[in-house]
Amino acid sequence: MIATRPSFERSLQHHALELRRGDFTTLQINVGRKCNQACKHCHVEAAPWRTEMMNAVTAMRVGEWITTHKPAVVDITGGAPELSDFFRYFVETARAAGAHVIDRNNLTIIETTSHAYLPEYLAAHEVEVVASLPCYLEENVDAQRGNNVFRRSISALRKLNAVGYGTRLPLSLVYNPLGPSLPPAQAELETDYKQELMARYGIVFTRLFTITNQPIARFAEELRQQGQWDAYLDLLADSFNADTVPGLMCRSTISIGMRGEVYDCDFNQMLGMRLRDPLPLYLWDVTPASLRKQRILTGVHCFACTAGAGSSCGGSLA
Repeated sequence: MIATRPSFERSLQHHALELRRGDFTTLQINVGRKCNQACKHCHVEAAPWRTEMMNAVTAMRVGEWITTHKPAVVDITGGAPELSDFFRYFVETARAAGAHVIDRNNLTIIETTSHAYLPEYLAAHEVEVVASLPCYLEENVDAQRGNNVFRRSISALRKLNAVGYGTRLPLSLVYNPLGPSLPPAQAELETDYKQELMARYGIVFTRLFTITNQPIARFAEELRQQGQWDAYLDLLADSFNADTVPGLMCRSTISIGMRGEVYDCDFNQMLGMRLRDPLPLYLWDVTPASLRKQRILTGVHCFACTAGAGSSCGGSLA
């Protein structure tokens, strides 16, 4: 099977496509690897014992770039991004620059004493919450994300609902498959989520994103341990959908790491696929205009974003 699997670039060429940057909309900031959870599917390999986080000098330089270039969207991720000393600085700097801000929230962080302030704070600054909830069934969530995660997630969602999330403010939930398979149809699953979460827990939310598991880090290790690595990569490659390519997030996103280094996307970041010209680039070395129309670095993992209905930080693409 390995010999017949096409490369991602050959799949693009077969459809007379090439992957280049378009108009810039989103700065995605990965503030570091520290998290209060250690999920099985995490492509960042974040965990409570990780200590790598963005420092003050880098954070200030990123803030200056935001103020100067005014991205339409600032997407803050991690780890648990709220554990960064500069989370509130990024939220407030981005909002002052006119950006729509996204917090990639794991929900259970809201249940910690140190971050109980989050629902009111996020609502006050009109931050969109994109929250992980891989199922509406307790046993499935806890199997992927740890014991009692589902119970704490439901409690956090109720607190977000209480301050207007899911009604006045955008609350998006994220579904990941539990194993080596493609997500089901996003619209149909969203309907199921809304019905089940309302009926069981009285919870409302705005929309559901389905995201294909990336064959990176912990999930890649699990695939290899279970002897499913080749079968999963074949599934992704065989499911390549050319219609997803125009909407890929790498075409409109600048992804940066905790040192300010520049990547095409958060997945390339975890694989160390840095942008260079010819030396490695940092955010303060580039402008949105300087990156426009540049070729995007690709690898076999890119099949995950183009398989079936497609997958991105904003859910399905086709």
